[in-house]
Order: sequence, then C-alpha cells, then structure tokens
Amino acid sequence: MVAGQTLGLEMEMAVAHRDTGASHPVASYFEALAAIKAARDEAPDMVRINGQAVGVSVEAGESGLDNGFNLLETAFAPVSEAQGGLNELARRVTRELHDASTALAAEDAVVMNASEHPQCTLDPTWYASVYVPRPIYRELVGHRDWLHRVGIDAKAQNSPCTSVDVAQAARALNVVLALTPASIALFANSPLENGRVTGLKENRLTVWDRMFRHSRYAGDHYLQRLPERPFVDLGDYFRWMFAPGTVSRCLPLAVDDGYKSATGVHLDGAPSLSAFLASDGWPGRRTDTGEAVTIAPQGGHFEYSQFAHFLDARWRYRLAAHPSLDELRAAWRQPGGIEALYARLGASGYIEGRGPGAGFADAQLIGEAGQAVAATLVMAPSALQLGLMRNLGQAEDLLRAWGWLRLRAMRADAMRDALHDDAVRALANDVLAVAEGGLAPDERHWLDYARYAIDARDTGADRLLRLWHSLEGDPRRLAKVGRERAAVPL
Repeated sequence: MVAGQTLGLEMEMAVAHRDTGASHPVASYFEALAAIKAARDEAPDMVRINGQAVGVSVEAGESGLDNGFNLLETAFAPVSEAQGGLNELARRVTRELHDASTALAAEDAVVMNASEHPQCTLDPTWYASVYVPRPIYRELVGHRDWLHRVGIDAKAQNSPCTSVDVAQAARALNVVLALTPASIALFANSPLENGRVTGLKENRLTVWDRMFRHSRYAGDHYLQRLPERPFVDLGDYFRWMFAPGTVSRCLPLAVDDGYKSATGVHLDGAPSLSAFLASDGWPGRRTDTGEAVTIAPQGGHFEYSQFAHFLDARWRYRLAAHPSLDELRAAWRQPGGIEALYARLGASGYIEGRGPGAGFADAQLIGEAGQAVAATLVMAPSALQLGLMRNLGQAEDLLRAWGWLRLRAMRADAMRDALHDDAVRALANDVLAVAEGGLAPDERHWLDYARYAIDARDTGADRLLRLWHSLEGDPRRLAKVGRERAAVPL
C-alpha cells in the first residue's frame, strides 16, 4: 500500500481574548460552533463531560479541546486520495478555521498564531479553573504525579497524520522521529512563556521533560527521550515502549473502552506491560471503587496501551480484530512477527507527527511574506510528512547520511535556534528536497511556507520576538500582539 492513501490532521489552536490578548477559556463556543455546522446540514452531535460541552462531532471530524478550555483541538476525519488528498484536507481546514473564528467572535475571542500562549500563567489556581475534567487526568495527575499544568498555557501542535502500511510502519516512524529537528525548526512558534523570553524558539517542546521529570515512575520520563538507535521493527518498538523499568498505565476492565474514559485497574507493584502480558493474571484495584480485583491479560491490552510514550511521532493504529494472547506472545518473539500478525488482523495505521508547532496565517505573516505563502502555513507540516512517507527510501538515505545520534542531538539545537543554527537549516533544506520529490506537482505548493522560512531564515518564533520587542514598555503590549497574531483563515 502506498503511504498517504488517507490523510488526517490534529490541529490545536490557542485561544486569546480579542481586546486584551489574554489566554481565553471558551464558554459558549461549542454551542455557537454547533449552530454554524447545523446551518450547513452537518448534523452536529454535542460532546459533553459531566454535562458540560467539550466538543462538536460531525462526519468531517471532531472539534474539541486538548487539555484545557483555552486550547481547541480539531481532529479531522481521514481524507482519501480519491477525495482529493492534501487539497481536500486543506479545504476542510480552511472551513474549520472560518467556523472557529466565527464561533469565537461571539465571545470576543480569536485563534492566536502561536504554539504556546506568550503570556499565560502555569499556576495551580489557573490550571484548576481551565483544565478539561477527563477521567484519565485523575490517573496521570493523581496517581502518576505528572505535572500536567505545565501545558495549561495552550502549548499547541500541528500534528499531521499520514497512513502507512503496517509493513513500513517502523521504517516510517524512524524517519519522522530522526528528521524531526527540521520540522521543529521550520514551524517553531513559541519563544515566550508567561511573558518572558525563554531563549528557545520552540519552548513548547520543553513540556514533556518538565511534565515527567518528577513522575512517580522514572519510566515515564524515559519514554519521552528518543532511543539511541532506530527501531528494527514494530516488535522492537513495542519492547522499548513496554520494557522493564517502564510502568503500565491503568488498564481497562473492558478493552474496547476508549483510553481517555475507561474504568480501569491500577496494577499492584507497578509492573511493565511486558510483565503483565507474560502473567496469568495480575492483582490490582479498580479506579472507580478501589475494589481489589485480579485482571487477566488479553491481546487487546496491547493495542490499548499504544499511547504510552511521548516521542515526536507515534505509530497509531486500529485492528479489525484483537489477537489472542498466545498468538500475540508468539508474534512478539519473532522478527517482523508483529507486522505479519497485524497484517492478518486488518491493521489500519498512520504516523502521527508531533514535532511541528501550531502555526496559522496572520496579519504579520501576510504583510511580510504575502498572502499566497501565508495560505500554505497550516498545511505545510502535512505536506512535508506526506512527501517523506512517499519518498521513504530517500528519506532513509538522508537519515543514514546525517546519522541517528547526530540527529538526536540536533533536536535541542532546533528548539533553541531553529533556522539560525546552520546545521539545522541545512537539514531542513535536505528534508524539504526529499519531501518535494515525494509529492505530485499539484501538491508541492503546500511546501511554499517551508521554502520561505528556509530562504528567509525566518520562523513564527522570529516574527513573534520582533513584534514583542518592538512593543517593550507598551502597557497594551499583549493586546497588540494578540491583534497582530490573530489567525486569518485563508
């Protein structure tokens, strides 16, 4: 199967108050958004938690929230090549940005072009007032001691989702992970935190180290650091993810429950998932009642646990049928065994890129680069990842030429200096050339923003810093930044 037969996108959007520029938790947004979509006969369903609206679902995807009411996230339904691929996805993205902007206007708010709000507190009181009350956070914050509030200032990413055949999944994942410094640099857009210049062009990506640094389990911090070598196959990938020293997340009583909402069991003694799956059963306690239970491992627990790490890319997948525990154990011991088993089980999967920061056209970018370039910004990460996946052999050659360990070290350089680091800029140029070679002629214009950024050596972070410094001492600084950086749907 050729990569990119379906394309998706998880688009996160920081929200700011139009008049003040302050981070803004939405209030009546979802009701307004549902009305807009209903007027187009999209039959919206309201998504609620404890009676509170947290999303609107239609056939084209779900418009919801990430971790807080100040951070919107739209998960677009996959778009096939037959439907128009990149070009059709771009049309849907533009429509969604128009819808979001219209719905936000009703509460005097805008989408801000930043991958982290430039002046928002991280303190516990603010966190308690704006976080989305999902059941999973009780485990992550209350049980695992994650410092979840370090992301509550609307740290936002633009996550391309590119379908790949299971046989190529490990190769594709290695490429996206290794070449992520290029994406970090090209789409860097968060040089400020809580009103201070951080010294980093993409401060957003400090979130994982900070969130897990003092976790109850050291393995949580381990799983946000790129390994010292590429993954040999999917079995290798999952051995790393579920290795001794890591600790299984809470497991569901029913494996078909969604991972963010399931009633689950905390396993006694904090075993790895590998140890749990090798057992005949494991004692633990229910998350809802505290009752002591013994939970038997099932093949479905393996699929359920695929979100355990926080690297710059994931292979996300769904199986048409769960494997038996015995066939999963046997396949996991064989080179390429997971690939063969999953092919038989009808695996459908994609690479979720997590390196690109959120970025949107705004008045500042339109004024400096022109409307045509600005109009390609939001789709450029999707085009870049698609081009790499379709040109996988050359992308792997690029990985080998630069070297896994060198690329691993360059991630910090990209976060700090973006395209002002000579090596990172050279890598971004190489990555762009390979991606262009993987796209059809009528798709390549979606990389125009990436080409502009490299040639001008200018990113969203650089533009934000120029704007911020130009307003030093102005009592309306944040308001003026918010106005200039308000997203413009194109």
